[in-house]
Amino acid sequence: MQIAPWRDNLASFLLGPAPARALPARVLDQIAHQQRRGEILIGWMQAVVLAVFAALYHVSPEPLLVDVPFDPVPWALGLYAAFTAIRLIAAHRDRLPFWFVALSVLADVALLMVTIWSFHLQYASVPSFYLKAPALLYVFIFIALRALCYDPRPVVLAGIAGAAGWLVLLGYALAKATPDVITADYFEYMTSYKILPGAEIDKVMSILIVTGLITLAMLRSRRLLARAVADSTAAMELSRFFAPEVAREIAGAAMAIRPGDGVEREAAAMFVDLRGFTRLAGTMAPKALVELLGEYQRRVIAIVQAHRGTINTFLGDGIMITFGATRPSTAYAADALRCAAALIDDLGAWSAARRDQGFAAPGIGIGVAHGPMICGAIGDESRLEYATIGDAVNRAAKLQNQTKAEGVVALTTAATRDLAAAQGYDGGRAGETRPARTVAGVAEPVDLVVIR
Repeated sequence: MQIAPWRDNLASFLLGPAPARALPARVLDQIAHQQRRGEILIGWMQAVVLAVFAALYHVSPEPLLVDVPFDPVPWALGLYAAFTAIRLIAAHRDRLPFWFVALSVLADVALLMVTIWSFHLQYASVPSFYLKAPALLYVFIFIALRALCYDPRPVVLAGIAGAAGWLVLLGYALAKATPDVITADYFEYMTSYKILPGAEIDKVMSILIVTGLITLAMLRSRRLLARAVADSTAAMELSRFFAPEVAREIAGAAMAIRPGDGVEREAAAMFVDLRGFTRLAGTMAPKALVELLGEYQRRVIAIVQAHRGTINTFLGDGIMITFGATRPSTAYAADALRCAAALIDDLGAWSAARRDQGFAAPGIGIGVAHGPMICGAIGDESRLEYATIGDAVNRAAKLQNQTKAEGVVALTTAATRDLAAAQGYDGGRAGETRPARTVAGVAEPVDLVVIR
């Protein structure tokens, strides 16, 4: 059996599936941003822990031995307060290298251990006295605190430092103890200041086990975060290539989309095309041609979105648009005709301005039709495309071509104009009817309506 597959399978079982591919820099930047925000949160939580420690110290009973030569707790709290302030400032300024984070972890544990060690001084007791202190439980807070970030290294360091710190305190207590202080009787251990080494080792093992479990959980969550951020970034990128509502439908599908999956809706289709683009492509410099196409597309996109339309696809200088197909609407025909009128006005003004400046000024052609359409996936399992198809789509494309024969800018059908009127369209821009016209590719004569 090969070692590498076995190791990969074990890692996948313990940590969850790895991302399908190496994470791009923008995904790593997002993860790093979340990690920096986590460090800020940790800094504020440290300030809260410091305030709790200071409050507990302030309200605790006065020490029995009033002439203690040195009380380390106020000094430890003061130094920790200064360190926490520096850490918070560095975190907010995004200047927190890992060595400083590691130093912060050690400062957390050192504060706790010094506080626990000082108990036997404050209460004039033997060192084994502090081994009974419940304050050891705070070490689990410091370990868990590091889980607010997405880096498991500080968690491991906090756990190891906490275990090592308790072993040092145990060693100090054993070094100061007389032989009769060590016991193997659990009851005697619980009811006196005697030391049961096995019980103290249990505490150390508990710290290490909790550290291991939290580290494992963090490694799993880090992989999950990486996959989630990668998927989220992919969905955001997807929305740049698809209409936002289509991208949401694809990304939010309950199950994998298969070829043939789709829905049927009544909707309107529109085709917009630049006149003479092929001729311009042969005479204009490539950069100027791309700039012209970009200006034209930006204007169309803005107007279509303002009229609740969806850009389905760019066909070179042509654009396919639908209303009510990917985003259900009860006014799809009215929206389409209002959008057509707005496009005529805006693109006409744009073309005139270019002409006045001495630039190429192409005209446009627009065709609008309505009817049942199917929105869904086509292709096969290896290559899918989200498309909107139907007779209305084909008819809109043919009406756009028919504008050349009719010598007009935009055409729709009488049926679409009547439906738009029923949906609230005032019809002022779609008044001229040309009945029973022959349209290339359409079997029956069509009653055409000119959109002025």
